Amino acid sequence: MTAGAHGYSPNKDNYAKRLRRIEGQVRGIAKMIEDDKYCIDILTQISAVNSAMQSVALALLDEHLGHCVSEAVAAGGAEADQKIAEASAAIARLVRS
Repeated sequence: MTAGAHGYSPNKDNYAKRLRRIEGQVRGIAKMIEDDKYCIDILTQISAVNSAMQSVALALLDEHLGHCVSEAVAAGGAEADQKIAEASAAIARLVRS
């Protein structure tokens, strides 16, 4: 695998755009709190942000498995074991979050 080439690289702009939109949503939540908006409305927006972040995380994980892990497994050896362990740990973190 070439340095700097990641599974998400072809979709980098899309991920950046999605994260900027999420950033805007978070700023909107902060403004809702400043403006003393109704608790349930704020919680609804927080839920939407969490869902959006989960969607980005799952897409990145899918790209990682399809690119980094699959290439390492095809090559075999210690790097394959390391990439599988990394992916497993990332999945565990996502499940716990």
